[in-house]
Amino acid sequence: MPDLKMNILVVDDFSTMRRIIKNILRQLGYVNIHEAEDGTAALDVLRREKIHFVISDWNMPQMTGLELLKAVRTSEEWKDLPFLMVTAEGQKEHVIEAVKYRVSNYIVKPFTAETLTEKINKVFEGK
Repeated sequence: MPDLKMNILVVDDFSTMRRIIKNILRQLGYVNIHEAEDGTAALDVLRREKIHFVISDWNMPQMTGLELLKAVRTSEEWKDLPFLMVTAEGQKEHVIEAVKYRVSNYIVKPFTAETLTEKINKVFEGK
């Protein structure tokens, strides 16, 4: 079971989607939720806060979720940071690319609270 007090970073350029994910996380009992509107802003949060888990959308302006994942994986400090990628239905080929950069798991929109719970639990199994 993941630590409910861990710092989670939700990255999505669409504020409604960030709110949906934050609401689900709160329903699940998570209390320390940070947010960023794109990969560039996410890197600023990562530099400022001790983040334990990233949930990031794929399609964002300025810096995509994949570019953020690459930046995280090539950083000595964050290379093992659990990272859940959110992708739209028609982008299954993206998953293969994300796997190359050791994405922890991925979730396809639209998704339910149950699916998100399941994905988070899988990410933290054995950690």
